[in-house]
Amino acid sequence: MADITPFDPAEFLNTEDDVVFFLEAAMEGNDAAHIARALGHVARSKGMTEIARRTGLGRQALYTALSEHGNPTLETLLAVLSALGLRLTVTRDAA
Repeated sequence: MADITPFDPAEFLNTEDDVVFFLEAAMEGNDAAHIARALGHVARSKGMTEIARRTGLGRQALYTALSEHGNPTLETLLAVLSALGLRLTVTRDAA
């Protein structure tokens, strides 16, 4: 029987460009849960303990907020993005 390991996107987010492309793709669908989960993968790729330290938020609180069933506040979202050296921007929809 084949030994199958679950896919973990955090293992493949090695560069700043990887992170930006990953989050841009996640945000294209306008699905809040998907965006939160993607941001959680990015935070784990950089070290959740370090992100917690930079944001002043608890590590477990971040794991919860940035999980599949999490619902981070805008304050948490902005804090995590800032800790990653990123910021939220708005652009006009091409439609």
